[in-house]
Amino acid sequence: MLVFEQLQKADKHLRVLSWVVVLGLLVLLSGLWWIQVVRSRHYVEDLRNQSYRTVRVPAPRGKILDRNGVALAENRPTYNISLYLEDRAWRDAVQQHYKRAEAEARKTATAPRKPKTIEKLLSRFGYKPALTQARRLTLAERGQLGRQARYNVTSNIVWQLGEALAQPMVLTNETKFHQHYDRRRALPLPIIADLKPEQIARFQEQGTRLPGVDMEVQPTRIYPHTNLAAQVVGYLTRTEDSAEDELSFYNYRLPDYRGLSGIEASLDEDLRGKAGAKSVLVNNLGYRQSETVLSPIEAGKNVTLTIDADIQRVAEKELAAAWGAHRPTRGAAVVLDVRTGEIIALASAPAFDPNDWIPFLPHTVWNSYTNEDIAPLQNRAVYGNYFPGSTFKIIVSLAGLEAGTINTNEIFKIESDYYVGRHRFNDTATPGEYNFRRAFIKSSNGYFIQQGLRVTPDRIVEMAQRFHFGEKTGIPLQESRGLLPTPQWVRQNRRAWSSVATGNLSIGQGDLDVTPLQLAVAMAAVANGGKVLAPQLIAHVRAPDQLIAPDQSSVRAVVRDELRVSRESMRTVREAMLADVEDPEGTAYQAFHQNKRPHVKEFRVGGKTGTAQVFKGEKFDHWTVWFTSWAMTDEPRYAVVVMVDHGASGGGTCAPIAVKIYQALEYREQRLRSPRKENFVRN
Repeated sequence: MLVFEQLQKADKHLRVLSWVVVLGLLVLLSGLWWIQVVRSRHYVEDLRNQSYRTVRVPAPRGKILDRNGVALAENRPTYNISLYLEDRAWRDAVQQHYKRAEAEARKTATAPRKPKTIEKLLSRFGYKPALTQARRLTLAERGQLGRQARYNVTSNIVWQLGEALAQPMVLTNETKFHQHYDRRRALPLPIIADLKPEQIARFQEQGTRLPGVDMEVQPTRIYPHTNLAAQVVGYLTRTEDSAEDELSFYNYRLPDYRGLSGIEASLDEDLRGKAGAKSVLVNNLGYRQSETVLSPIEAGKNVTLTIDADIQRVAEKELAAAWGAHRPTRGAAVVLDVRTGEIIALASAPAFDPNDWIPFLPHTVWNSYTNEDIAPLQNRAVYGNYFPGSTFKIIVSLAGLEAGTINTNEIFKIESDYYVGRHRFNDTATPGEYNFRRAFIKSSNGYFIQQGLRVTPDRIVEMAQRFHFGEKTGIPLQESRGLLPTPQWVRQNRRAWSSVATGNLSIGQGDLDVTPLQLAVAMAAVANGGKVLAPQLIAHVRAPDQLIAPDQSSVRAVVRDELRVSRESMRTVREAMLADVEDPEGTAYQAFHQNKRPHVKEFRVGGKTGTAQVFKGEKFDHWTVWFTSWAMTDEPRYAVVVMVDHGASGGGTCAPIAVKIYQALEYREQRLRSPRKENFVRN
């Protein structure tokens, strides 16, 4: 070949270069042989001694805000102290402790031995040979010494940390420590959570010298206003579940939560965001070698509600005061914008504190929350089923006016009680002569039972169906559909309508249940001229860094249905509701006036009180009382419904609460009339 022919020539430099190339190739081949043949077993064994652990890292939950940006649920940084078992200083401390313990154990570790022949001979002359000898520790004993060394070192570190933080601490649960070391060694061992500011300062000054101890920051869910809108916001519970679009199996899961009620549950997918995942390379001793991010964290979206925190606070405060401090009120209040269907307040009493669920709900608190008598976890505004009482006379009035069976000028003479067959109906209205207007504002049961018998239950139910009673409103909360005795329901549960059943229906009792929200939607329809609006609780769902333009900041009305009621019928009912508040004979007049001066000055309020009897078995138990209303200035603005279970009367118990709510709404209107300077709103 040409190369060898050239090497045969007397070219010294070419020969040297050729030998250098040959030697380089020999070195390279030797290295490959050493790695692939000689050291192959070492690398295979090293690979076997390493493994990967997948860790699920939850995303920060999105905020829940009121319409003005007030945070009802948010995250705050929590400063926690953990011990990293992979830290060399901690491992060195354990090793030193182990060596000392092993040396002490060897001094006392003995094993029986047979005396030697010479010792047996000497024993005849009084010599006593040793029958035991020092022995080596067994593998099990060395393992136990190692476990004890790790626990003792960690316990001492925890005690010293408590001294530094001025908070005595003891590592009492030895079993959990060993479980963490055996199964979760690559993850930090939690020592203390949620440090106070002074503890953070103490740790930074004194605690950083402790081996393996470090402070980390994690987001923690908090509800800054405690029980404000608690049933709307909801609460969380610890979870080990994976989302649909993420890995179903992880070796380790950092603490995560999912919504169990309220908005936290219904919009949990948006609020939770997307959890991240990382892969941790662990050696054969269980210590972390390196980390790789498999998927990044995507923070949860912020949810803005239509609720106004100021109005919500007033509604809850006044509800809680309805029964006084000696027992909790069981009731609800709803404030609705009659133009758009936006829910301005959705209060339920008694309330609870969602913070109790973070990190775990104590059993003592759970027992009080599951008390069926007060049921604070139940959202009575949307899930409670109640007799509407005399507030249902609004529907009876519209049904009779549309059918032509009610003549507003016709006079009925009403006695103290009204009989249908042998059944006696009590009438709280004083005996006398009543036309439609007077019967409405004094809430005469006898008058409306007669009108209900005239118009027939089918027409009453048909009118109630136009308001969508007996159906869910579609609000993103757990809600009840109530009960409306439709013809189909009657065929399944009754043979036919009786006169007594019609009488009960005419005064809002019997086979009839509504929720306060359903009644608020009905009042909004009466106020706005016949549009049955879908109640709206969600204003926006946006990413934390997404801007909202002004034209996107308002909620548009969703018309669910039309009442298809004549203007004359609607005008008659609305005038009667105004009279119930403004006429001295009206059942709500005393609550809204003092010395003939109105408490609510900017609004004209039309309302209707209601009182329903609640029986347990055949025995009367208590009253459910109502005040349902709407308010207008130049046009209808708000619908306000207040319900109190175990109340005294609609005018005495609920109407005063509505007065306070309307006064807060007056202040809100003044605030809304002030000029807005910002062009964009950031969630």
